[in-house]
Amino acid sequence: MTDARPSPDALLKAAQREQRGKLKIFLGAAPGVGKTFEMLGEGAARAAAGTDVVLAIVETHGRAETEALVAPLEIIPRRRIDHRGQPLTEMDLDAVLARAPQLALVDELAHSNAPGSRHPKRWQDIAELRDAGIDVYTTLNIQHVESLNDLVASFTRVRVRETVPDHVLEDAEIEVVDIPPDELIERLQQGKVYIPAEATRALGHFFSKANLSALREMALRRAAENVDRQMLEHLDASAATGTFAAGERVLVAVGDLPGVDALVRTAKRLADALKAPWTAVFIETARAEAYNADQKARVAATLRLAASLGATIVTVPAENVIAGLQAQIATMRATQLVIGKSRRSWWFEMRHGSVVDTILRDSTGLAVHVIPATGEAPRTRRRFDDPLLPYLWASLLVAATTILAYFVEPLIGTGALDLIYLLPVVGAASRFGLRPGVLAGVLAALAFNFFFLPPIHTLTIADPQSVLTFVILLGVAVLISRLTGNMRSRAAIGVRGARENAALAAFAQSLTRVSDAQSTAETICAEVAALLDVNAVLLGDRDGRATIVAATPADAALTPIDLAAAEWAFRRGETTGYGTTTLNGADWQFHPLKTSLGVLALLGVSRDDGAEPVPADRAVLLSTLVGQASLAQERLRLDGEMRELSLLKERDRLRAALLSSIGHDLRTPLAAASGAIDTLAAEHPDAPAIPVARSEMQRLRRFLDNLVAMVRLDSGAVQLSLEPIDLTDAVNGAVDASRDLLHDRRIDLQVPPDLPLVRADPTLLHHILVNLLNNAAQHAAAGRIAIVGTRIGSAVTLDIRDDGPGLPDTGKDLFELFARGEGSDRNGGSGMGLAIVKGFADAMQVDVAAANGATGGASFTLTFAKTIGQNVV
Repeated sequence: MTDARPSPDALLKAAQREQRGKLKIFLGAAPGVGKTFEMLGEGAARAAAGTDVVLAIVETHGRAETEALVAPLEIIPRRRIDHRGQPLTEMDLDAVLARAPQLALVDELAHSNAPGSRHPKRWQDIAELRDAGIDVYTTLNIQHVESLNDLVASFTRVRVRETVPDHVLEDAEIEVVDIPPDELIERLQQGKVYIPAEATRALGHFFSKANLSALREMALRRAAENVDRQMLEHLDASAATGTFAAGERVLVAVGDLPGVDALVRTAKRLADALKAPWTAVFIETARAEAYNADQKARVAATLRLAASLGATIVTVPAENVIAGLQAQIATMRATQLVIGKSRRSWWFEMRHGSVVDTILRDSTGLAVHVIPATGEAPRTRRRFDDPLLPYLWASLLVAATTILAYFVEPLIGTGALDLIYLLPVVGAASRFGLRPGVLAGVLAALAFNFFFLPPIHTLTIADPQSVLTFVILLGVAVLISRLTGNMRSRAAIGVRGARENAALAAFAQSLTRVSDAQSTAETICAEVAALLDVNAVLLGDRDGRATIVAATPADAALTPIDLAAAEWAFRRGETTGYGTTTLNGADWQFHPLKTSLGVLALLGVSRDDGAEPVPADRAVLLSTLVGQASLAQERLRLDGEMRELSLLKERDRLRAALLSSIGHDLRTPLAAASGAIDTLAAEHPDAPAIPVARSEMQRLRRFLDNLVAMVRLDSGAVQLSLEPIDLTDAVNGAVDASRDLLHDRRIDLQVPPDLPLVRADPTLLHHILVNLLNNAAQHAAAGRIAIVGTRIGSAVTLDIRDDGPGLPDTGKDLFELFARGEGSDRNGGSGMGLAIVKGFADAMQVDVAAANGATGGASFTLTFAKTIGQNVV
């Protein structure tokens, strides 16, 4: 093992952190756990200890105990923002920077700033404060973490719109503010989190005990992961040894022992129980090169099993198993090791040492799980089982050296001959390995004694000094042969690694020189066949069937069972075929070329002699080749999608230009026609055609407005101007604008006047409501249209319900462009209204959903997560 050195990447990260202010996040599972209270308490303690602390912004929500902690701190006045006549306040970032305190307390990390602020998000304000060297304390609920947003919404049924990127947390110190769910529910019932009416509603939704327990677990796990990552970065930067793991990391050592698959399954169960990542490692030594076919097949099958169970596969070249295993333990800082204990003889362990005993003796902070072998260990080949040629050559080298010594003895004397006898030892060990070298050392010592030490031609040594010379020669010969043999093994492993790295580099370069699918497939097959000495075939998915795209040799054919294994690999993304657990009667072994886009192709390998396609010592090379081939296929797929996207963009550009031209060209004749209708109405007020003409003109004008709005959406020209909006006024305005279409409908307004203000664009919201009302009018016959506003937790929903036939079960997305439900043609639907609703709602980050009502009819629901009012978290 080499001396530990600091990681350059870890040192760079540490240097970058030193140049910025520190960030501490008080993380909670839900509102009301006391994050702000804890932050203010610690800030006050730091101020009392002499730290320059300022309160940049805090939301006390009217709680007396929180306001009491604010009093002793210096408060930076908020900045006032006048937006469309509405006074809003935000943290004054420039004032905090000008004040330049040592520590700033900034509440609600996930907060979205009011329009007109320098940054749209508060976490970006905090990043600027840190860049200025200011330490920051802040608060955050776990549901606002970006990577957990979907998971939280899956069980709380509440989509949080204000999120914080994960990289903000990765560089922060996290303190979990935690209380049991029962205690939090009790605080909620006492009105310490929300007002009583809202508390009752929240208890039935977000603040259920099951939800709070799940959120609590997520917060604790996220904090533990953060601590573990930062600890590993510190250890890498300081070159410290040991595990020091807050999270578990499992390592299983794979060898050629019978029953080694039991080790892999044990490691899998252990990793699942600990919810930890796990790795299977095979130590590649000189002894591994001498494995027979059964041993190689056993190792290959075990590695495939580990990969299929989700392990990371690693092959470590090393002088011996102990050194390689210790190196891997140190590299991944494993905390759990699963290793097998073979039934070796005491003589073997005395010569080679016990891997298990050495690991137990030398490792600290490592839990070692020793699994007894289920069968006898394979016997290592004895010297006499090896081919005799190397030993014959070693003997001939000693004989030649003896002849040479006979002629040079008169020139140099007997005392210098022992050095000459080192030559055959070094030569035999270098050329043939350790055992022939040891034989050469023994024969050299005996020959020197027999021919040159008195009495000559006997093995008797008369001179005590000669005895010492003989012993030293024998010892030096054995030592040199052992060292030379080890160096030869290391050199062989190094040459092999360099050869494989060069082959991989050449493979990557070959892939970069081709740009079409057929050439890429042919290159992959040719290179894999050459590097692994196998037959190779690449299959693609055409019309749901696996089809050969390229093959080496070109006449490679697949049997029906081969095709069945390929189909399975395509569907499941698993390795199938020869030597696997799935359809192993096939002649080919299929490896899916899988990326984030899915299974893009299959690489099949086989041998003409029917042997294992890829032995254990080549499994990692094959895995790397599969990975590079997968990236090449992904590049081709993305290039194709980019070309298609370019065509779609050009088509959309032409469509937008056409719609824009139509929209503008129709305005003038529409205005003229409206004027003519008004003139006719003045001259003939009782004409029956006048109301019909006006109605159709209104319908045409609505169609034109939708056409112009769709052009704005397609071109990305929608400009948001978010401001606080009273939903009561917005709904009344939309109803008034749609009065011509709603004149024979009964409108049931159930929008409470005390709903919180929502943050939205007034123009876009008006357009959304008008389109939804028009859609309800088209399908409600002459019935009732209900508009219901509700507050749920921190969100506000607005439902527009009709008593029509309901939504059709056609499988189509009603919010797609030109998607119309049944009967739309009769009622004048253009198929653009709901698409415009969806587009404008997405632009404002407002959820819109459609469903059939409980008593019939359709219901369209708008969910506003951005609200402004008291007790809103």
